[in-house]
Amino acid sequence: MLQSQLFTKTRREDPKDEVAKNAKLLIRGGFIAKSLAGVYVLLPLGLRVLDKISQIIREEMNKIGGQELRLATLQDPAVWQASGRWSDEVVDNWFKTKLKNDTELGLGFTHEEPLAKLMIDHIQSYRDLPVYVYQIQTKFRNEVRAKSGILRGREFLMKDLYSFNVDQAGLDTFYEKAKVAYRRVFDRVGIGAQTFLTFASGGTFSKYSHEFQAICSAGEDIIYLSRDKEIAINDEVYRPEVLAELGLDEKELSKETAIEVGNIFKLGTKYAEALGLTYVNEAGERVSVVMGSYGLGVTRLFGTIAELCGTDTGINWPDNVAPFAIHLIMLGNDEVVTTKAKTIYEELSAKNIEVLFDDRVAGAGEKFGDADLIGIPHRLVISVKTLANNSVEWFNRGVGKTELVALDEVLNRAVNI
Repeated sequence: MLQSQLFTKTRREDPKDEVAKNAKLLIRGGFIAKSLAGVYVLLPLGLRVLDKISQIIREEMNKIGGQELRLATLQDPAVWQASGRWSDEVVDNWFKTKLKNDTELGLGFTHEEPLAKLMIDHIQSYRDLPVYVYQIQTKFRNEVRAKSGILRGREFLMKDLYSFNVDQAGLDTFYEKAKVAYRRVFDRVGIGAQTFLTFASGGTFSKYSHEFQAICSAGEDIIYLSRDKEIAINDEVYRPEVLAELGLDEKELSKETAIEVGNIFKLGTKYAEALGLTYVNEAGERVSVVMGSYGLGVTRLFGTIAELCGTDTGINWPDNVAPFAIHLIMLGNDEVVTTKAKTIYEELSAKNIEVLFDDRVAGAGEKFGDADLIGIPHRLVISVKTLANNSVEWFNRGVGKTELVALDEVLNRAVNI
């Protein structure tokens, strides 16, 4: 990508209508634009980051047997009435609308019910199980407030996976696999060290559900964390009997503010019974399918990374999710510099290395300021001064180290970052 052709522009000042760090930095860096409260547009840089996060999630869900599909956004009330979740008194953040014939519809905020209904046509026998399906889809929630940037939007991208098993033992086994897969996701996107498995309320489904909470001052949750055991307890279930059951001592726990970036639930047979999802077991008996639900906020994860990796000057993107691997910056308009910069850009691109080439006619201060805001992990600077040493200046943002790298070593080094 030539930066001169990138239509988005960086900003020097914070947007006046934002209070969240993630929104300020992402807007200033040209990753997103605000449409209205709780609704954001993904600009080219932002879409590149979100697509990389989505692909990491997709790969990890596929590894544990997930099959990707895409369910409808428009929802039939009858499906939700069967479970009791169409009522605004039960679910208070529905977006509802009507067709021209006055038929009421909803915009999906999750998909347990419609997927259970869909599976009636695909699961008849124990031989059809287990089934694990997921989607990465836009969801809609009519939030009362939307002041946390893309951490809590009214329109957002979510990965929701659903498991269908013959019995509780099968659910339990897959549930543990999902925990491991989620851990791999957080490690790969660069926030694994700050993210902890957290015991939370299981509601009507089970004794506990599990959340994945990233320690961050911008979070809305309070958790009590044991760093030694790498587990935490949500404030909602923080009681002496829970501590005793988990073998935790109150003295070893620290009170933390955190962002919930994922959650997993054992649903049991509640939705299968409500929608009539059954199978015939080996004894010839018709019994209800056992379900699980596994959510991960993709847009929220995007915002969490921005919060945790953001500085006063921009976002230091982890390698795996950065919009580009290398930011090539050409200083001045010297013909030799221009020619050499273009050659390096073409050589890197030929090796399928993602490069943003700042070929603009602009001063060094503006280019470096923009580079900090965009936050690409590796910055290569070529100028009259570096060419005098037959080198480029290579800055590794992750370790904060700058060094001169010989021109004939640039390609080999770039291939191996």
